[in-house]
Amino acid sequence: MPLHIHDTLHREKRLFEPRDPNRVTLYVCGPTVYDYAHIGNARPPVVFDVLVRLLRRTYGADKVLYARNVTDVDDKINQKAAREGVPIGEVTARYEAAYLADMGLLNVSPPDLAPHVTDYIPAIVAQIQAIVDAGCAYAAEGHVLFDVSSYPSYGALSGRNLDDMIAGARVEVAPYKKNPHDFVLWKPSKPDEPSWPSPWGEGRPGWHIECSAMIEQALGLPIDIHGGGIDLVFPHHENEIAQGVCAHGHAQGDQAHDEYARYWMHNGFLTVDAEKMSKSIGNVLLLHDLVQAMPGEVVRWALLSAHYRQPLDWNQGLLDQSKKSLDRLYGALHRSGGVEVLDLDPPVDFMKSIEDDLNTPGAMASLFALSSEIERGMTAGDLDAVAQARARLMACASILGVLQSDPAAWLEGDVSDALRIEVEALLEQRAAARAAKDWPEADRIRDRLNELNVVVMDGPDGATWRMKG
Repeated sequence: MPLHIHDTLHREKRLFEPRDPNRVTLYVCGPTVYDYAHIGNARPPVVFDVLVRLLRRTYGADKVLYARNVTDVDDKINQKAAREGVPIGEVTARYEAAYLADMGLLNVSPPDLAPHVTDYIPAIVAQIQAIVDAGCAYAAEGHVLFDVSSYPSYGALSGRNLDDMIAGARVEVAPYKKNPHDFVLWKPSKPDEPSWPSPWGEGRPGWHIECSAMIEQALGLPIDIHGGGIDLVFPHHENEIAQGVCAHGHAQGDQAHDEYARYWMHNGFLTVDAEKMSKSIGNVLLLHDLVQAMPGEVVRWALLSAHYRQPLDWNQGLLDQSKKSLDRLYGALHRSGGVEVLDLDPPVDFMKSIEDDLNTPGAMASLFALSSEIERGMTAGDLDAVAQARARLMACASILGVLQSDPAAWLEGDVSDALRIEVEALLEQRAAARAAKDWPEADRIRDRLNELNVVVMDGPDGATWRMKG
């Protein structure tokens, strides 16, 4: 079936039709690099990595242009740099490198473009000027503010009216604002903060205008898909639309918002043990720590185990089940490692699931079905069936971004050379004892392997092993 995605703006599942099939554009809000990312920050890049893999398969790798920005000027960055007594560039370079390394461990493919805010200041200033010229923004006391009343469609994405937004939004109430819900496009920098020249004085951009300007300059308008976490719907993405549309004089009309992005996708919240992550509670889990303690594929599988639009609760049970799921799939790959290597497409049921608004739980069920086909084929000695099922399993895995490790290494786990040598020696002794029908010796070896926390898997090509989960 063709790809259908749930569009936040239209509040329905829609057939995806790019503006130009030869240039499919996607933008996802990326990290603010002042610290290590927490596990909730990892959900959008993993989810949209699956989407990009699917788009590239459908339209061609060279036909998809994916941008994920880097916010490298921000109040938190300034505060971190001030505390450490270093330039902001030192802070941002450190944490951007850590972020990219952690994304690599999650098998997240690099975006085609990674625009940095500090490289786009002239484009940001130009877009602010265009909004002012359109009569949708005003200058006041060194600030430039967007006049929300100038954009009749404001609130269409979030479904809020202005009264609700005024009551619920965290807005800066300042005497220079015409209305309390007007938001900053440009603001003066404080002493010792980074600043850039502008027609309104030295300063720096507001958060929302950064993405609008980078999208227009890097991808062009309208883009096909804009993605991010559901927490960005309001105010960030709501404000993005208003700015991006008004900069080109399209403020009027019910379809004005379509001049910015054709489809909007948002992933759901992530909780930890059924509670919202909070520094005050002490339950903030850093991705950097998680990928040091367990394989990145386990984290990726866990993040994809629920539908992307649904809430996801992060807990030990989820991680344990994700590890067992991957162990099962890697086990089937390992036992079938000697079959002919084929290049086949994913099965119809997998594609039906993944093209139905990225239904990853349904897609994962297809992987388990294929691993069962492999096991049945190995038992029956039908190597042709095994080869086909294995090839289709890997085709599915390439879209989900899993099963990228060597099966034998995965199953053995992170073990020392000494333990690996001992286990291999014990397996040789076990094989000799079984051949000689020396059952007491075979039992002794089995008990020793159990003490070492090793699981032995017998197959037609001999015994393989892995560490217990």
